[in-house]
Amino acid sequence: MSSPLPQAPFSTAPVDPSAPILLFDSGVGGLTVLGELRKVLPQAPVIYAADMAGLPYGTKTEAQVTARVAGLLGRMTERFAPRLVCIACNTASTIALGMVREVLEVPVVGTVPAIKPAAAMTRSGVIGLLGTQATIRQAYVDRLEHEFAGDKRLLRYGGPGLVEAAEAKLRGERVDPAAVIRAAEALRAMPGGENIDTVVLACTHFPLLEDELAEAFGPGVRFVHGAEGIARRIAHLTEGQEYARQQPDRALFTGPGEFPGAYGEALARYGLPEGGRF
Repeated sequence: MSSPLPQAPFSTAPVDPSAPILLFDSGVGGLTVLGELRKVLPQAPVIYAADMAGLPYGTKTEAQVTARVAGLLGRMTERFAPRLVCIACNTASTIALGMVREVLEVPVVGTVPAIKPAAAMTRSGVIGLLGTQATIRQAYVDRLEHEFAGDKRLLRYGGPGLVEAAEAKLRGERVDPAAVIRAAEALRAMPGGENIDTVVLACTHFPLLEDELAEAFGPGVRFVHGAEGIARRIAHLTEGQEYARQQPDRALFTGPGEFPGAYGEALARYGLPEGGRF
């Protein structure tokens, strides 16, 4: 789901057909957004940026996240001249989206918890929300709950270890079920939690763990996230623009370590055959 926050209009000058869409996340969770974007805009050149040096965002302060995200996206926009920036990270969006839109002169699409569609889906009226610790405490989420789920019960849990489990799964490693089971049990243990029938995956990493989460929650629970809506929003904002992929799409990483390294196979599946550092 894209953010409802307004953004100033942009120039109507023709867009360079080779200008990429820049997808940014704290790690590789934003690949779930890229997967949906490929379905609607397969011809669009893409740069995927993963701030591995800053991972995880969920344990950082709001000031730390805002400064880091705005600074990195400012430099990346200057260097790569994207036609649009997507912050494919719920934590970064709920905290820093307003600041980023103030400093960048290109359209910016954010990612916020899919509370609105969850409210329409639930039959029991009890919704679970799984996010990072930073996301679930944001006033932004309070506003979404008030606007779209005021007559529902929204139970929130910041799942420690889930981001790391998703990253491990994408590297092809075994997922330790402990973090997944703990998240399901924590939501179920809250007042009314036994009636949860819909769970919002409020982190782009978490759809990577949907099979494991479904097993932990048991039958009768549906999961919802915003990747499809984000992809549609990007397609709408770039409607009518021309695309010309002049070089392979690529993934860029911050921080130490060998990249793409263990992520190489997964990145190739998402159409990112080249990787490097930023």
